[in-house]
Amino acid sequence: MAQRDKSAVVVASSSASLSSSYSSAPPAAPSGERWGSAIGNLGELGANVESLQKLLARKTVFVDDDVFSKASLAADQARTIKILDQRVQSLERELDAAISAAARARTEKRQAEAGQRAAEQRAQDVTKELENTSKVFQLHMEELRTKQHEIAKRDSDIKVLEAIIQTLSGKDDGGSSE
Repeated sequence: MAQRDKSAVVVASSSASLSSSYSSAPPAAPSGERWGSAIGNLGELGANVESLQKLLARKTVFVDDDVFSKASLAADQARTIKILDQRVQSLERELDAAISAAARARTEKRQAEAGQRAAEQRAQDVTKELENTSKVFQLHMEELRTKQHEIAKRDSDIKVLEAIIQTLSGKDDGGSSE
């Protein structure tokens, strides 16, 4: 019963503060009209307070302090559990995103490694091709040196033969003039 009286006092004090906010009407209206409006507002306010009291009387459950503290603790724990559950869900989403990112990174790494292997294979192929071309070039150079040596030998032989021919032709010219 004391609890119900306290509720009524709280409601009455709230209605008093509400009535003070309703009573401030604009000063431009004549004072008779202001008083009439204020009295009308008070009547409506009284009706609202009565309906609020009836509603509180029907819906209010009174408990002792121990039960209230346990219920309050349970409500706090429920809020904490809800917050923690939301955090767990958020962390699960972050974990899923991290797992997806790691999978993409692994795929990209595999692709990069495959590209690197292909590039290394191509580099080896080009190196072999260059080595083969170099060997062919060396063979051609040897062949050209051999041909140049043969040409130089023949040129030398031709010069020797020309010298012999000149010597012989000089003797022929020298012998016939005598």
